[in-house]
Amino acid sequence: MVRRLMWISLLLGAAAAVVAGVWLAWPQKPPAPPSGPFCLRDVTRESGIAFRHTDGSSGSRYILEAMSAGLALFDYDGDALLDVYFVNGAPLRGATADIPPADALYRNLGQNRFVEVTRESATGDPSFGMGIAAGDYDNDGFPDIFVNNYGRNMLYRNNGDGTFADATDAAGVAGNPRFVGAGACFLDIEGDGDLDLHVGRYLEFSYDMHVNRIIDGLPSYPSPRDFHAVPDTLYRNNGDGTFADISVESGVARQAGTTMGMVACDVDKDGDTDIFALNDVMCNFFYQNDGRGNFREVGIVNGTAYNHFGDESASMGVDCGDYNRDGWLDFFMTSYQTELPILFQNTGGGMFEDATIPTNAGAGSYAFVKWGVALTDLDNDADLDIFIANGHTEDNVEERDSSTMYKAPKTILENVGAKFRDVSRISGDGPLQRFASRGSGCDDLDNDGDVDVVVLNSRELASVYENVTRNGNHWLEVQLHGRTSNREAVGSQVTVVTGDVSQLLEVHSGRGYQSHWGTRLHYGLGPHDRVDRLEIQWLGGQREIVPNLAADQIVHIVEGAHSEDPH
Repeated sequence: MVRRLMWISLLLGAAAAVVAGVWLAWPQKPPAPPSGPFCLRDVTRESGIAFRHTDGSSGSRYILEAMSAGLALFDYDGDALLDVYFVNGAPLRGATADIPPADALYRNLGQNRFVEVTRESATGDPSFGMGIAAGDYDNDGFPDIFVNNYGRNMLYRNNGDGTFADATDAAGVAGNPRFVGAGACFLDIEGDGDLDLHVGRYLEFSYDMHVNRIIDGLPSYPSPRDFHAVPDTLYRNNGDGTFADISVESGVARQAGTTMGMVACDVDKDGDTDIFALNDVMCNFFYQNDGRGNFREVGIVNGTAYNHFGDESASMGVDCGDYNRDGWLDFFMTSYQTELPILFQNTGGGMFEDATIPTNAGAGSYAFVKWGVALTDLDNDADLDIFIANGHTEDNVEERDSSTMYKAPKTILENVGAKFRDVSRISGDGPLQRFASRGSGCDDLDNDGDVDVVVLNSRELASVYENVTRNGNHWLEVQLHGRTSNREAVGSQVTVVTGDVSQLLEVHSGRGYQSHWGTRLHYGLGPHDRVDRLEIQWLGGQREIVPNLAADQIVHIVEGAHSEDPH
């Protein structure tokens, strides 16, 4: 206990120094930043994206207002350009709106230009939205959309002609209208080629459950501890356009949590997909799959339930990737103000340890509430950097706490030899902008070979940041097409080998803070202008090798089109 208190004291002292430095360093109107390893340029106005988020607030401070919402980057119309679906809130009791808010879909026209197609596509759910995932649940070649709401959920089936149909009731995934939604993910729980659906639940809410809270004489949002935690829901795909609720028999419903973000992946390389679901101010849940769609919660056993000190966090968003290129997938998790984010390093076989402090992965974000997150290669140097979208829950927090801010800049961490360096102030004008940000997505919007960023900002316009980093590094993007595996190859893993460098990525559906991106895998290659080989482990067991590929291209690989690994 004494050692733990000493560590806490040292950590808080260091954090206080960092915070003090941050506030001395961040001017109210930042000048043009000096050049750094990355350059993210704000192109929101010229992009044509004019989505404005609403949290439905009326001054009553209902808890769900502060938690919404996510976004999805995906190609809904098959033109090889990534489109954007924004999740929106809705007026809550006491709030009014001249124009009723709704979700919005923007079609990518190329070169970071977008046009809103919400009405034409028959989307635009008007419910109070939280999380989103995109996945081709009917294997027809066009990704569908699931929106996790407070109230009735929404499943949009892609018609393949640029329009969607409401398949919620027919599929049986409307959910419980008293549950506040959270992250969601499509995954194939038993490797049968059909995408199943895991739906996160934050808590149960109704207006008569609302709790008024005052902190330091100021009105504040209640805590999730003031409400009933609820179990997540797991739906099995019946293969006929319908789903069956198997939450109880699968084991998912054995524990109630306060789910926020989540990601599904195979971290122990046993050939099936597990689920890491973050919980707000309680231990996280890690659902270990037995390969037949039965799950056992093992967060305490594998080290993902708590931080290094054995404390719970106000866990927000999570992404998955191999930050140290050791061949095992790691997690990076965001958290609340005066909490470090957590880098869970996979030590092999799906066991984890908190590597945040030794890797400096907590730099630059301690003072902020942290939400959207991505482990992604921003400079194409063949390692994964970190992007974090920040913003407080309380719009009056600065009246009682001068160490933080409601509208905050982004945090950008450069990976330097499996350790991290805070480069937030020298990464372009985009990260310097201050918003109360929530969900975010990192993907190649303009097909130029680098990762761009879209951020949903609470109560304000969304942000679009074009990656204009110029360093001569090469890249490769890989789009998998399953045959025996599900059509989008969700859950499949690809290792790109260039010389003595190996990079492992997995196809996910649903990640970060209640968001979705990255179905097309992006690899930075550094100085290498060719790839020695791709090693593909398709979900379901087949392994293939694709040799000798030129860099700087998007490659499409169909399952079974290449010879199996002779080893």
